[in-house]
Amino acid sequence: MSGTLYLVATPIGNLEDITLRAIKILKDSDIVLAEDTRHSKRIFMEYRISSKLISYNDFSSQSKIFSIIKKLKNGKNISLISDAGTPLISDPGHELVYQSIKENIKVESIPGPSSVTSALITSGFKNNKFVFEGFLPKKRNELKNLLLEFNYQEKTIICFESPHRIKKSLKVMMDILGSNRQISIARELTKIHETILRGSIEEINLIAEKDLHLSRGEIVIIIEGINKKDYEFDKQLDELYSSLKNTLSLKEFSKIFSKVTSFSSKEIYKKYK
Repeated sequence: MSGTLYLVATPIGNLEDITLRAIKILKDSDIVLAEDTRHSKRIFMEYRISSKLISYNDFSSQSKIFSIIKKLKNGKNISLISDAGTPLISDPGHELVYQSIKENIKVESIPGPSSVTSALITSGFKNNKFVFEGFLPKKRNELKNLLLEFNYQEKTIICFESPHRIKKSLKVMMDILGSNRQISIARELTKIHETILRGSIEEINLIAEKDLHLSRGEIVIIIEGINKKDYEFDKQLDELYSSLKNTLSLKEFSKIFSKVTSFSSKEIYKKYK
Protein backbone atom coordinates (compact mmCIF):
# COMPACT_ATOMS: atom_id res chain seq x y z
CA MET A 1 0.00 0.00 0.00
CA SER A 2 1.33 3.45 -0.97
CA GLY A 3 2.20 6.07 1.60
CA THR A 4 0.90 9.65 1.66
CA LEU A 5 2.52 12.86 0.49
CA TYR A 6 1.66 15.55 3.03
CA LEU A 7 1.90 19.24 2.13
CA VAL A 8 2.50 20.83 5.51
CA ALA A 9 2.20 24.56 6.18
CA THR A 10 4.82 25.94 8.56
CA PRO A 11 5.13 29.34 10.30
CA ILE A 12 5.83 32.41 8.15
CA GLY A 13 7.71 34.03 11.03
CA ASN A 14 6.55 33.38 14.56
CA LEU A 15 7.34 29.75 15.40
CA GLU A 16 4.19 29.49 17.52
CA ASP A 17 2.05 29.76 14.37
CA ILE A 18 2.02 26.02 13.66
CA THR A 19 -0.91 23.66 14.14
CA LEU A 20 -0.90 20.67 16.47
CA ARG A 21 -1.75 18.50 13.48
CA ALA A 22 1.24 19.81 11.51
CA ILE A 23 3.59 18.92 14.38
CA LYS A 24 2.09 15.42 14.64
CA ILE A 25 2.34 14.78 10.88
CA LEU A 26 5.97 15.97 10.78
CA LYS A 27 6.86 13.73 13.73
CA ASP A 28 5.12 10.72 12.17
CA SER A 29 6.62 11.21 8.69
CA ASP A 30 9.35 8.84 7.54
CA ILE A 31 10.93 11.69 5.56
CA VAL A 32 10.45 15.46 5.52
CA LEU A 33 11.40 17.30 2.33
CA ALA A 34 12.54 20.85 3.05
CA GLU A 35 13.38 23.78 0.78
CA ASP A 36 16.32 24.65 3.06
CA THR A 37 17.17 22.07 5.72
CA ARG A 38 19.18 24.62 7.74
CA HIS A 39 16.10 26.82 8.04
CA SER A 40 13.77 23.92 8.86
CA LYS A 41 15.99 22.64 11.67
CA ARG A 42 14.77 25.58 13.79
CA ILE A 43 11.24 24.17 13.73
CA PHE A 44 12.50 20.62 14.32
CA MET A 45 14.49 21.72 17.37
CA GLU A 46 11.63 23.83 18.75
CA TYR A 47 9.12 20.95 18.59
CA ARG A 48 11.50 18.01 19.04
CA ILE A 49 10.88 16.53 15.62
CA SER A 50 13.39 13.82 14.75
CA SER A 51 12.15 12.72 11.31
CA LYS A 52 14.73 12.42 8.54
CA LEU A 53 15.21 15.79 6.83
CA ILE A 54 16.10 15.89 3.11
CA SER A 55 16.63 18.90 0.84
CA TYR A 56 14.08 19.46 -1.93
CA ASN A 57 14.03 22.67 -3.97
CA ASP A 58 13.73 24.13 -7.48
CA PHE A 59 17.04 22.57 -8.44
CA SER A 60 16.09 19.02 -7.45
CA SER A 61 16.58 16.63 -10.37
CA GLN A 62 13.97 14.46 -12.03
CA SER A 63 15.79 11.41 -10.68
CA LYS A 64 15.29 12.73 -7.15
CA ILE A 65 11.56 13.07 -7.82
CA PHE A 66 11.44 9.48 -9.10
CA SER A 67 13.31 8.35 -5.96
CA ILE A 68 10.75 10.09 -3.74
CA ILE A 69 7.84 8.60 -5.73
CA LYS A 70 9.37 5.15 -5.32
CA LYS A 71 9.60 5.59 -1.55
CA LEU A 72 5.96 6.73 -1.44
CA LYS A 73 4.86 3.70 -3.48
CA ASN A 74 6.76 1.49 -1.03
CA GLY A 75 4.60 2.79 1.81
CA LYS A 76 6.69 5.66 3.19
CA ASN A 77 4.84 8.73 4.46
CA ILE A 78 6.60 11.89 3.28
CA SER A 79 5.97 15.53 4.17
CA LEU A 80 6.88 18.52 2.03
CA ILE A 81 7.50 21.87 3.70
CA SER A 82 8.72 25.23 2.37
CA ASP A 83 10.97 27.71 4.18
CA ALA A 84 7.87 29.51 5.41
CA GLY A 85 4.12 29.21 4.98
CA THR A 86 2.14 26.94 2.71
CA PRO A 87 4.12 24.78 0.24
CA LEU A 88 3.82 25.34 -3.54
CA ILE A 89 2.69 28.99 -3.23
CA SER A 90 5.55 30.47 -5.30
CA ASP A 91 7.66 27.65 -3.82
CA PRO A 92 9.00 24.29 -5.09
CA GLY A 93 6.84 21.17 -5.19
CA HIS A 94 4.45 21.30 -8.14
CA GLU A 95 6.23 18.63 -10.19
CA LEU A 96 6.39 16.24 -7.23
CA VAL A 97 2.68 16.69 -6.49
CA TYR A 98 1.82 16.28 -10.18
CA GLN A 99 3.81 13.05 -10.48
CA SER A 100 2.36 11.71 -7.22
CA ILE A 101 -1.20 12.26 -8.45
CA LYS A 102 -0.34 10.52 -11.74
CA GLU A 103 0.88 7.52 -9.74
CA ASN A 104 -2.35 7.46 -7.68
CA ILE A 105 -0.48 8.38 -4.50
CA LYS A 106 -2.57 10.14 -1.87
CA VAL A 107 -1.72 13.84 -1.53
CA GLU A 108 -3.01 15.59 1.57
CA SER A 109 -2.86 19.25 2.63
CA ILE A 110 -2.13 20.18 6.23
CA PRO A 111 -3.32 23.81 6.21
CA GLY A 112 -1.80 26.67 8.13
CA PRO A 113 -0.09 30.06 7.74
CA SER A 114 0.19 31.88 4.40
CA SER A 115 1.65 35.33 3.80
CA VAL A 116 -0.79 35.73 0.88
CA THR A 117 -3.94 35.55 3.01
CA SER A 118 -2.35 37.29 6.01
CA ALA A 119 -1.39 40.32 3.90
CA LEU A 120 -4.77 40.33 2.13
CA ILE A 121 -6.94 40.42 5.24
CA THR A 122 -4.86 43.17 6.87
CA SER A 123 -4.88 45.40 3.75
CA GLY A 124 -8.42 46.70 4.26
CA PHE A 125 -9.26 46.02 0.59
CA LYS A 126 -12.12 43.85 -0.63
CA ASN A 127 -11.23 40.18 -0.28
CA ASN A 128 -14.27 38.39 -1.69
CA LYS A 129 -12.47 38.25 -5.07
CA PHE A 130 -8.72 38.47 -5.61
CA VAL A 131 -5.95 37.34 -7.96
CA PHE A 132 -2.46 36.15 -7.02
CA GLU A 133 0.38 36.98 -9.42
CA GLY A 134 3.36 35.54 -7.51
CA PHE A 135 6.68 37.39 -7.79
CA LEU A 136 6.69 40.49 -9.98
CA PRO A 137 8.86 40.21 -13.14
CA LYS A 138 12.47 41.35 -12.76
CA LYS A 139 12.72 42.87 -16.24
CA ARG A 140 11.30 46.38 -16.55
CA ASN A 141 9.38 45.78 -19.81
CA GLU A 142 7.77 42.60 -18.47
CA LEU A 143 6.83 44.44 -15.29
CA LYS A 144 5.28 47.30 -17.25
CA ASN A 145 3.24 44.90 -19.40
CA LEU A 146 1.90 43.12 -16.32
CA LEU A 147 1.02 46.39 -14.59
CA LEU A 148 -0.85 47.54 -17.69
CA GLU A 149 -3.15 44.55 -17.14
CA PHE A 150 -3.68 45.68 -13.52
CA ASN A 151 -5.01 49.00 -14.85
CA TYR A 152 -8.31 47.30 -15.67
CA GLN A 153 -8.46 44.66 -12.92
CA GLU A 154 -11.47 45.02 -10.62
CA LYS A 155 -10.31 42.30 -8.24
CA THR A 156 -7.77 42.91 -5.47
CA ILE A 157 -4.29 41.92 -6.69
CA ILE A 158 -1.66 40.16 -4.59
CA CYS A 159 2.00 39.82 -5.57
CA PHE A 160 5.43 39.25 -4.05
CA GLU A 161 8.47 41.47 -4.43
CA SER A 162 12.09 41.35 -3.31
CA PRO A 163 13.22 44.07 -0.87
CA HIS A 164 16.08 44.82 -3.29
CA ARG A 165 13.66 45.73 -6.09
CA ILE A 166 10.75 47.31 -4.22
CA LYS A 167 11.86 50.93 -4.78
CA LYS A 168 12.19 50.49 -8.55
CA SER A 169 8.91 48.59 -8.77
CA LEU A 170 7.02 51.31 -6.89
CA LYS A 171 8.28 53.95 -9.34
CA VAL A 172 7.10 51.85 -12.31
CA MET A 173 3.76 51.34 -10.55
CA MET A 174 3.33 55.10 -10.22
CA ASP A 175 3.95 55.54 -13.94
CA ILE A 176 1.55 52.78 -15.02
CA LEU A 177 -1.12 52.62 -12.30
CA GLY A 178 -1.09 56.27 -11.27
CA SER A 179 0.07 57.88 -8.05
CA ASN A 180 -3.39 57.68 -6.40
CA ARG A 181 -3.93 53.91 -6.73
CA GLN A 182 -4.23 52.45 -3.23
CA ILE A 183 -1.86 49.70 -2.12
CA SER A 184 -0.78 47.89 1.03
CA ILE A 185 2.71 46.56 1.66
CA ALA A 186 3.35 43.85 4.25
CA ARG A 187 6.78 42.60 5.26
CA GLU A 188 8.21 40.38 8.00
CA LEU A 189 4.68 39.20 8.81
CA THR A 190 4.25 37.75 12.34
CA LYS A 191 7.88 38.66 13.20
CA ILE A 192 9.13 41.28 15.67
CA HIS A 193 9.69 43.84 12.91
CA GLU A 194 6.38 43.25 11.12
CA THR A 195 5.52 46.28 8.99
CA ILE A 196 2.24 47.00 7.20
CA LEU A 197 2.00 50.19 5.15
CA ARG A 198 -1.24 51.40 3.59
CA GLY A 199 -1.86 54.35 1.29
CA SER A 200 -1.49 55.62 -2.27
CA ILE A 201 1.44 54.42 -4.38
CA GLU A 202 2.89 57.92 -4.13
CA GLU A 203 2.69 57.89 -0.32
CA ILE A 204 4.25 54.43 -0.04
CA ASN A 205 6.96 55.43 -2.52
CA LEU A 206 7.92 58.42 -0.34
CA ILE A 207 8.30 56.08 2.63
CA ALA A 208 10.36 53.61 0.55
CA GLU A 209 12.70 56.41 -0.54
CA LYS A 210 13.54 56.99 3.13
CA ASP A 211 14.29 53.25 3.33
CA LEU A 212 12.15 52.66 6.41
CA HIS A 213 12.15 48.91 7.11
CA LEU A 214 11.81 47.89 3.44
CA SER A 215 15.35 46.69 2.79
CA ARG A 216 14.90 43.23 4.32
CA GLY A 217 12.39 40.40 4.26
CA GLU A 218 10.01 39.17 1.57
CA ILE A 219 7.41 41.79 0.70
CA VAL A 220 3.75 41.15 -0.11
CA ILE A 221 2.08 43.89 -2.17
CA ILE A 222 -1.71 44.22 -2.22
CA ILE A 223 -3.14 46.46 -4.96
CA GLU A 224 -6.72 47.66 -4.74
CA GLY A 225 -8.91 46.74 -7.71
CA ILE A 226 -10.25 49.53 -9.88
CA ASN A 227 -13.72 51.00 -9.50
CA LYS A 228 -15.88 49.75 -12.40
CA LYS A 229 -17.42 53.17 -12.99
CA ASP A 230 -13.98 54.76 -13.23
CA TYR A 231 -12.83 51.93 -15.49
CA GLU A 232 -15.64 52.44 -18.01
CA PHE A 233 -14.92 56.16 -18.16
CA ASP A 234 -11.15 55.71 -18.31
CA LYS A 235 -11.55 53.51 -21.39
CA GLN A 236 -13.30 56.38 -23.15
CA LEU A 237 -10.69 58.97 -22.20
CA ASP A 238 -8.68 58.45 -25.40
CA GLU A 239 -11.75 59.04 -27.54
CA LEU A 240 -12.69 62.13 -25.52
CA TYR A 241 -9.24 63.61 -25.89
CA SER A 242 -9.23 63.01 -29.65
CA SER A 243 -12.56 64.78 -30.03
CA LEU A 244 -11.80 67.70 -27.69
CA LYS A 245 -8.09 68.40 -28.23
CA ASN A 246 -8.87 71.11 -30.80
CA THR A 247 -11.30 72.76 -28.39
CA LEU A 248 -9.49 72.47 -25.06
CA SER A 249 -5.84 72.82 -24.23
CA LEU A 250 -4.22 69.74 -22.70
CA LYS A 251 -3.96 71.59 -19.39
CA GLU A 252 -7.68 72.41 -19.42
CA PHE A 253 -8.61 68.89 -20.49
CA SER A 254 -6.48 67.38 -17.71
CA LYS A 255 -7.99 69.60 -15.05
CA ILE A 256 -11.61 68.95 -16.09
CA PHE A 257 -11.44 65.18 -16.55
CA SER A 258 -9.32 64.52 -13.44
CA LYS A 259 -12.54 65.23 -11.51
CA VAL A 260 -14.49 62.42 -13.17
CA THR A 261 -11.85 59.74 -13.81
CA SER A 262 -9.47 57.76 -11.58
CA PHE A 263 -6.51 59.78 -12.96
CA SER A 264 -5.08 62.98 -11.47
CA SER A 265 -4.69 66.04 -13.74
CA LYS A 266 -0.93 65.48 -13.69
CA GLU A 267 -1.35 61.87 -14.85
CA ILE A 268 -3.73 62.84 -17.67
CA TYR A 269 -1.37 65.61 -18.80
CA LYS A 270 1.56 63.17 -18.78
CA LYS A 271 -0.50 60.53 -20.63
CA TYR A 272 -1.23 62.79 -23.65
CA LYS A 273 1.80 65.08 -23.66
